[in-house]
Amino acid sequence: MTPELTVLSLALLLAIAQLFLFAVPANRDIGTRYLAGPRDEGVKLEGRTARLQRAFQNHIEGLALFTPAALVVAVSGQSTAFTAACAWAYLLARVVYVPAYAYGWAPWRSAIWAVGLLATVLMLLAALF
Repeated sequence: MTPELTVLSLALLLAIAQLFLFAVPANRDIGTRYLAGPRDEGVKLEGRTARLQRAFQNHIEGLALFTPAALVVAVSGQSTAFTAACAWAYLLARVVYVPAYAYGWAPWRSAIWAVGLLATVLMLLAALF
């Protein structure tokens, strides 16, 4: 397996971990009565639980860009030390992004997000050129 696909696998596991990070406190906050019901009415999460949910949603959006980039590099046989470093930078940024969002590290949260996006863009550019 290429390093990019290894990182993609780890990024997917991170998404699952993030799902639990927000779902457990969300379920506790919402309560079993709502969870057992039809859930016709929306519920508004607050505080850190809401921030963890948004961090999860942001990671899913990031995966929508990173996944094809990792696949393009791997399938085209263009995996290099540079593309591997970009993939690992993406993953590290996504891991650090979770506490940055949960604890409101402004403006660092946005800078951390930008590192992940830049790593994805550089992977694609490396595959093209």
